[in-house]
Amino acid sequence: MEQQVLITGLGLIGASLARCIRRAHPQCTVIGWDKSSVTRQTALEKGIIQTAATDFKTAATQADIIVFATPVSVTLDYLQTLCQLTLKTGVIVTDAGSTKKAISETAASCSFTFIGGHPMAGSHKSGVNACDEDLFENAYYIFTPKEKDHDSLDVLKELFSGTRAKYVELSPEEHDEITGMLSHLPHIIAAGLVTQADVFNQEHPRAKQLAAGGFRDITRIASSDPKMWTDILLSNRETLMSQLTLWQEQMSQVQRLLIHRDQQGIYDFFDHARDTRDRLPVHKNGAIPAFYDLYVDVPDVPGVVAEVTGLLGKAELSIINLKIQETREDINGVLQITFKNERDLQAGMNCLQTYTDYPCRLK
Repeated sequence: MEQQVLITGLGLIGASLARCIRRAHPQCTVIGWDKSSVTRQTALEKGIIQTAATDFKTAATQADIIVFATPVSVTLDYLQTLCQLTLKTGVIVTDAGSTKKAISETAASCSFTFIGGHPMAGSHKSGVNACDEDLFENAYYIFTPKEKDHDSLDVLKELFSGTRAKYVELSPEEHDEITGMLSHLPHIIAAGLVTQADVFNQEHPRAKQLAAGGFRDITRIASSDPKMWTDILLSNRETLMSQLTLWQEQMSQVQRLLIHRDQQGIYDFFDHARDTRDRLPVHKNGAIPAFYDLYVDVPDVPGVVAEVTGLLGKAELSIINLKIQETREDINGVLQITFKNERDLQAGMNCLQTYTDYPCRLK
């Protein structure tokens, strides 16, 4: 595959895709464009791209494949620009946005082949310096092709083979419904819980200290880029309004159970939720990027944290987060260690089980 590939948007996703393309297809020329000249230069210096475009329009006319790794609203603007350019015959355009319907509808009015894409992976880090060629490994990569575009889809699947992702095909509408339910709505709820707790904390200051345990864990997805999530919500507006209505109805039902002291109804509510969650796959990348957490029971003795992190360091395993959980019963303490992928998680657990007698568990 010898092609000119233009990556537009050199943040975490765009830069990581560029790395994956270069790994699997060194004969491809990867051109990078970002509105930030500093980002373009950084990507070039780090070898993420081979050429830094001086302007988008010129680079687009030279490309065989154009990939938009930009927010949905920005991609929509770029698509309007592409429609007015004379592009190469047979050019394929794709994106990596979090919603697909609005983008697909805009691209439908253009003459080039467009196939929507969404690699369902992410990180707590952002920007070109967070580039990670293993970011998409075993994650789902969704495509939303038209039936007539399957030859072009095969080209994209080959181009992105270096991601080692699992390909899934959906319609744009189905994609937005599914990600709305499994990703966008949970982010709204998490943000709402954090906001409500913040108001509560003004009256009860000690609550903030106690929130460091379970509450912080169940709301961790609220630590997301507000600009990105504003873009996502507005581009999936109709779906989310419908799902929020259903959520409000369910919460009203729980309220009615409490009003009527319906013990059996409350039990059934939690029993059904527990059963449903227990049947969900563990450590599979889905609509919300998985958190690769290892929990290690450790004694309350000096140096134990250094011992654990030292062993992981010798094993050349990167830790992206470390938290000491203090509010647990029957044990002295728990280290919550977060790795960047499932492979490192498993290697970390094997390392500690080999060199210590500290109990380790995934959850």
